[in-house]
Amino acid sequence: MAIDRDKALSAPPSVREISWTTRDVLLYHLSLGAGSDPATDPELHLTFERDLTVLPTFAVVAGSGISAGETSVMSMDLPGIDIDLGRILHAGQELTVHRPLPASGSATVSSRIAEVWDKGKAAVIVLESAAADPQGEALWTTTMQIWARGEGGFGGDPGPETPWSAPDRPADTVLDTPTTPRQALLYRLNGDLNPLHADPEFARAAGFDRPILHGLASYGLVCKALVDGLLDGDVTRLNQLSVRFAGPLLPGETIRTEVWRDAERLLLRATCPERDGAPVLTHATAAVAP
Repeated sequence: MAIDRDKALSAPPSVREISWTTRDVLLYHLSLGAGSDPATDPELHLTFERDLTVLPTFAVVAGSGISAGETSVMSMDLPGIDIDLGRILHAGQELTVHRPLPASGSATVSSRIAEVWDKGKAAVIVLESAAADPQGEALWTTTMQIWARGEGGFGGDPGPETPWSAPDRPADTVLDTPTTPRQALLYRLNGDLNPLHADPEFARAAGFDRPILHGLASYGLVCKALVDGLLDGDVTRLNQLSVRFAGPLLPGETIRTEVWRDAERLLLRATCPERDGAPVLTHATAAVAP
């Protein structure tokens, strides 16, 4: 196993074509709990094809449906990086949307290794992807951080230190989002079929009492909580969302999102109240339009 940072950073980007349908968008929204109380609010702007709007975080699963064949980062070609893909963790995710996402469409996605940090006992691989529509107009940019255990020590730069703590004052808003016991089973139909999120035996072998929720599901749940709780349901007002994945959430638990306002920027922390505030997402920020 080896990492050649220079080769990784100088490699040309990989390019792929993706497409999605309104059905993909509807499934994504339903997997995040949209329309869970139709007697009170069916959330038709998220659950019905007429006048359908798209949560920004749909971008992280667009084109990754089961039939697409690419179901996880583990299938990606990483030039200059020969590592044990069974030892990687999704450590962080950032998304910037450049304009509202269409309910169906296609895009060209260009992906590259933007950085590789040497953390000693681990390596951090930063993957950047940019999507553009058929006319060449930018749709979104994502940055994924991968924590590769046991792959550090190759003599690279450790990267910037990013200490983080919540503001020393009560949160301006607290948003509680319950999940259901079947949430991971539904979310995995967006494309990530890792058995860690479905098979109890596999989960126990990985050190968990039972299957855990996808990190990107927690990411999407926080996105929806912000849109619902702070932005009057207007998906177009959330422009950027960046997080670190700090701990698992079990299906059926609640994700509690604390929000501190800082002008048009939001500082966030997500925890699990059923486990005494165990961290789920940290280093979290969002940018919103007025």
